[in-house]
Amino acid sequence: MLQLSDRGRLMPPSPIRKLVPYAESAKKKGIRVYHLNIGQPDIETPPAILDAVRKADIRVLEYSHSAGNESYRKKLVEYYKRVGIDVTSNQIMITAGGSEAIIFGFMSCLNPGDEVIIPEPFYANYNGFAVMAGVNVVPITSHIETGFALPPMEDFEKVITPKTRAIVVCSPNNPTGYLYSRAEMEKLKAICLKHNLYLFSDEAYREFCYDGDYVSAMHLEGLDENVILMDTISKRYSACGARIGAFVTRNKAVYDIAMKFAQARLSPPGLAQILGEAAVDLPASYFEKPKSEYLARRDLLVKRLNSMPDVFCPNPGGAFYAIARLPIDDSDHFCQWLLESFSYQNQTVMLAPATGFYGTPGLGKNEVRLAYVLNLDSINAAMDCLEQALQVYPGRVNGIKNIEQGILNEKASQI
Repeated sequence: MLQLSDRGRLMPPSPIRKLVPYAESAKKKGIRVYHLNIGQPDIETPPAILDAVRKADIRVLEYSHSAGNESYRKKLVEYYKRVGIDVTSNQIMITAGGSEAIIFGFMSCLNPGDEVIIPEPFYANYNGFAVMAGVNVVPITSHIETGFALPPMEDFEKVITPKTRAIVVCSPNNPTGYLYSRAEMEKLKAICLKHNLYLFSDEAYREFCYDGDYVSAMHLEGLDENVILMDTISKRYSACGARIGAFVTRNKAVYDIAMKFAQARLSPPGLAQILGEAAVDLPASYFEKPKSEYLARRDLLVKRLNSMPDVFCPNPGGAFYAIARLPIDDSDHFCQWLLESFSYQNQTVMLAPATGFYGTPGLGKNEVRLAYVLNLDSINAAMDCLEQALQVYPGRVNGIKNIEQGILNEKASQI
């Protein structure tokens, strides 16, 4: 038998996609599956940016510059200025989705064996990117009781070692929807300066803030050399399949190293850069409609969840995700059971078990992530399925561990 790589064996399966075979099997039986497991919006991709690709006068689809088309990078300078971030086109590198931006950051700033601190629950693929870079993720736990607020600074201090090189944050957050306040971002700034750490900031959802103001890591004064911004157009313009992101930093030494990785993969997707460039020209009012729609979906989802017996869901401040605690024994088993053994009126719902978003073993066993990316009617139908499923699930556990009823009532009253 041929040898397989150790890193390949260590790569974790996606908690978002690993149940796809069960969903496909359910659909073959004629069961309708409501996909709340993945952040794939049903919002229409703006026709104007698709038209820009269709109308492009291209006779040879050439390689672009490894940093991306200069015209697009200059357009992004305008975009970032509108959100209060001052950078030059030479501080922006176009990537194949936000994923490549994260990989470039890890590979450019971290050595094998280094440690990176990430508040959990966190975007599951950070684990995979860490494996690719040979670095170790050190999780510190945020809690559903506080809506997944940033853990106290002493929790960071407890796990910092000589191998610690960076902190990763995502705000608004995937998978929790939590929106970090300026005070929380300033605390991260202080600890990064104190311990000379990089701050990797994943800002894929900045346009979708509902209960507070968006604060970028690049808004923090005195942190220019430390911040690596990872960005993407996937969720911003409902263009997940374009695979266009951006790696942004004012640290020239880091940028120059990242450029070597960019040159090794030659160039980012050519047609999608045309789409991304056209997106910058969309009017600012474009975001009003999708933001309003997501807000209505959030309010409906959280209200429906908190009305179910023994279910608790804090009110997310941004993005389009929520994590709910359910009266179940095992979220992995429950999410599979929903697809394999359950249907209500010939329908079921697909959720993401929260275990895959935690780095600490054992956490998330009674939590699921829900992406409110479907229309209101579909969310209502999906919640009907979930409510019925919880009544008949063999592994139901009555009561909400470690949550007082008063907390539940307080959160529900916010909707």
